[in-house]
Amino acid sequence: MKVLCVFGTRPEAIKFISVIHALRAQGNKPIICTTSQHRQMLDQVLATFDIKPDIDLDIMQPNQNLFDITSNVLKGIDGVLQDVQPDWVLVQGDATTTFAASLAAYYSRIRIGHIEAGLRTGNKYAPFPEELNRRATTVFADAHFAPTLWARENLLRENIPSDHIWVTGNTSIDALHLTISKIENDVIIREAMKKQFSFLSTDRTMILVTAHRRENFGTAFEDICLSLREIAITHTDVQIVYPVHLNPNVREPVERILGWIVAAGDRGKISMVKPLPNLFLIEPLDYISLVYLLKRAFLVITDSGGIQEEAPSLGKPVLVMRDVTERPEAIEAGVARLVGTSRTTIVPQVFKLLNDPVEYKRMAKPTTVYGDGHAAERIVKALLELGR
Repeated sequence: MKVLCVFGTRPEAIKFISVIHALRAQGNKPIICTTSQHRQMLDQVLATFDIKPDIDLDIMQPNQNLFDITSNVLKGIDGVLQDVQPDWVLVQGDATTTFAASLAAYYSRIRIGHIEAGLRTGNKYAPFPEELNRRATTVFADAHFAPTLWARENLLRENIPSDHIWVTGNTSIDALHLTISKIENDVIIREAMKKQFSFLSTDRTMILVTAHRRENFGTAFEDICLSLREIAITHTDVQIVYPVHLNPNVREPVERILGWIVAAGDRGKISMVKPLPNLFLIEPLDYISLVYLLKRAFLVITDSGGIQEEAPSLGKPVLVMRDVTERPEAIEAGVARLVGTSRTTIVPQVFKLLNDPVEYKRMAKPTTVYGDGHAAERIVKALLELGR
């Protein structure tokens, strides 16, 4: 069976790792096509897990917009589909690469498998453009791999036949388990992590922050930065670590409001003086480093989708800086909260978790609502049963 795996961003790559491994374990050689929608951050993941693309469309360009990404993926993937003629095209999640590759496969009458299908907010502009990318991919797809029962119910409400849906768990948890095992079983990696983050005190509470959503660009992002500044100033005993996304719409307000980004340089060495000594603005991290910090964190503040799954699995309370989420399972389980992007909502919730041990303990419970680490095996089993 010829399976073409198409992805273009770091989150997609992370969630494809276990699927690629599971396909290989069953004797299949998946054909890996990257669009490189995010060049540098994608390459980090591929290098970490020793995955070499068979095809690289290399579409990334400076200041690219959604029109550029969509049209360039469509143009590039057309020739790939003609050359490879796969039995299945596998896509993941909600990136623009996912939408465009699915549309191209539909045009070519090739069956589409959608990993992480069925997530919904009900608002086509939040997250933007991911909500609509995911909905459109559902229309094109032939096999829907829903991570949770809630996602399955969303698909059934949209009249997707039940025998086209498989509840598998989320492959992000597969990748998380694999990475934790790497860290725990490799002394070289552990020592490298200690050196890389030697600027952090082991006896001080650490908050991990990620923020990069397109719908938060502008005043909402400025408010997020002002919130972090207030937390750092008020709680000088707390260390805040924020790996800053490469997008200029993220970096400009971060640098203007919070200080300069720490230069990459030598791992673990701070090369610039920042105005807030307990707020560490660092370059984007490879996935192993991010998981290391997740395990070490006291609390996570994020607008990311994947981290909403990973952090609760490790028992880390999550404050989600969005108004709606397509991942409500952790919120229903009481281990995550929606706090929006306003300083008046973010800051009090952070202070509550820092100052109230009972409240913190209530949220700091590991959960398996997003999977048990075996999602990829279920996906590949379903594909093999569906056959060519």
